[in-house]
Amino acid sequence: MTRLGATILGLIVLMLAGFASMVSFGGGSAVREAEPGRVAPASPPALPTVGAPLAVPVAGVRAEALVDTWGHSRAGGLRTHQAIDIPAPGGTPVVAAAPGTVEKLFGSVAGGTTLYVRSPDRAWSYYYAHLAGYAPGVQEGLSVKRGTLLGFVGDTGNAGAGNTHLHFGVSRMHAGERWYQGEPRNPYPLLAGSAPRR
Repeated sequence: MTRLGATILGLIVLMLAGFASMVSFGGGSAVREAEPGRVAPASPPALPTVGAPLAVPVAGVRAEALVDTWGHSRAGGLRTHQAIDIPAPGGTPVVAAAPGTVEKLFGSVAGGTTLYVRSPDRAWSYYYAHLAGYAPGVQEGLSVKRGTLLGFVGDTGNAGAGNTHLHFGVSRMHAGERWYQGEPRNPYPLLAGSAPRR
């Protein structure tokens, strides 16, 4: 092969490599078939996070719109709020803020229709409360990705009729702790990132 031929071949290989790096040949974003007997939850578009480690778990709500409600007085001062409330119209999609496994679907007087997702390393638990209902196919043991549809904003539990919002909590988990345990942490900085504190 001549020197000119080798140079042309090298340029062709570089152009093909550059083209291949810009094209996806399947994999990550492809829609996969659901397992028999299981409905695959829809995946809404990626949500903005302004550099935060967690996605805002309510579709259409931007990180800049969040208000830090951690520590606010509740029940006439008998307790403090250990979560963040994200107001949204009833029926707005609620999505996974982070990947993990649906650990518990639960109904309670305070939280109403709730859902707990445990992180893959089992070190964190994400709590979604006051849901109007779960998305089709959501069940305990389901693996979810950031952005997986989990349910819908509602006013169940002690939210108050018409006070539709997602109560979103984060807990640091220790070895052996169950879904209802853990050390609550303020989710606001994890959701808002560099957004101004309100």
